[in-house]
Amino acid sequence: MTANSTTQKSSLRRFTLMVSGEDALDSDPGRDSPPSGLPQECFLLGEKLPIAPVLLLGQSDLPVNPTEVIACLQPVHLHATRDHLVLMGQSQIDLTNEESTKLLQVALPYIEEDFQNKVLFQGQRDWFIPAGPFTHLATHSIDQAHGRNIDWWMPRDTSEIGIAKLWRKLQNEIQMLWHIDPVNEAREQCGFPSINSLWISGIGKLEDVRTPTLFQNVTQIYGEHPLLTGLAKHLGIPQQGEIDFSNVVNGFAWLGRPESAWNHLKNVVLNKGLDEIKIIDFPKGKARCRIFTAKDLHKTSWAFWKKSEPLTWKEIISS
Repeated sequence: MTANSTTQKSSLRRFTLMVSGEDALDSDPGRDSPPSGLPQECFLLGEKLPIAPVLLLGQSDLPVNPTEVIACLQPVHLHATRDHLVLMGQSQIDLTNEESTKLLQVALPYIEEDFQNKVLFQGQRDWFIPAGPFTHLATHSIDQAHGRNIDWWMPRDTSEIGIAKLWRKLQNEIQMLWHIDPVNEAREQCGFPSINSLWISGIGKLEDVRTPTLFQNVTQIYGEHPLLTGLAKHLGIPQQGEIDFSNVVNGFAWLGRPESAWNHLKNVVLNKGLDEIKIIDFPKGKARCRIFTAKDLHKTSWAFWKKSEPLTWKEIISS
């Protein structure tokens, strides 16, 4: 295999597979604030992480002003443990469109007053609004903060002191409103977690997106992560959830379960439908790019007279 991340135009028939990683919290235990973004978020969008406008682009048909700073608001459940609160992932709360609409109606006057703007778009899980006074707030996506003690992941001031406090005031007001809301009464009776807080993240401008140069050669994007839909639209590249294994040349995928696609992709290479597979992963939070050709897909063995066994996905990703 070749550890090679060349960005030049290539005539090789390549498929690129990106694997999610975790932030490298353990590598710097002395830091006083969380790392900014998951490694795959930074890799796809650049260091300014304008997640909100990319999500908005993917979820709506609205024209997104590339110079407007947009924030993403998400109704969430904070789970109380003995001594702290833990943010639950959105996939765990089963929020319906109707519930989302009703909760937003209750909170809308408070949100628009403090943001000094109107909500641009309401999705089932994500609401979008010009960031206004919250433009320079440092935030973290739910993907990064969920399952963790939120004390360390709450929004922080950057260039102006007091903005994080203003956000916490708004957040507390909404928490009190939703605590007595009929939506939550009905959810709790049905055994669903209450929607007891609002999360802010992804603040940025579409013009600040900095995609990796590999997309210059990509003609098809695969994957169901909400970021991919907006990113594909921004780049003008077709996108769909499931991989079409008859159309993998110059493809890019970011999959929730990459191991489910590995055997198919490996066989395409072995059957000469692809020249190589490029795997991008993030050990210890750092991007690593490796290229696998047909000869790299089998284990090396001193028993040269025996047919070598193919590498498993676990062996590929753990090496």
